[in-house]
Amino acid sequence: MDRKAICDKILESKQAKKASWESLARATGMAEVYVASCVYGENSMSEEVAGKLCAALDLGADVKQALVGFPMKGQSLGQLVPTDPLVYRFYEIMQVYGAALKEVIQEKFGDGIMSAIDFKLDVTKEANPKGDCVVVTMNGKFLPYVKW
Repeated sequence: MDRKAICDKILESKQAKKASWESLARATGMAEVYVASCVYGENSMSEEVAGKLCAALDLGADVKQALVGFPMKGQSLGQLVPTDPLVYRFYEIMQVYGAALKEVIQEKFGDGIMSAIDFKLDVTKEANPKGDCVVVTMNGKFLPYVKW
């Protein structure tokens, strides 16, 4: 079964069981964004964690095996410029604020990048009288460029 079919199978089970990413995060002991990224084939799980997810969703060994396999990252959206409005907003944010963000980070840390490997991402909801706010926290290790 290909990666898209595995993802679809997991999402169908998630919907049928009325599970949330939060409940799956609790079941696996992992962060909800990380669990979702594994389901979409962007990251992998340990055997233990994949087993917990499959148990929570009544899924078989084929799904577990796919979840522990090494992923081909960057494939879940399928195109360079995303068309989904929510995902596009993040693309737009980088278009508008990317250069400024790069300058501020490099001013504080030096010439380098934020790791996407030693990285955590969290999404929370903040109540606001003008409308609830999405709070996205990215926490990545700074990796300086080596001068050689």
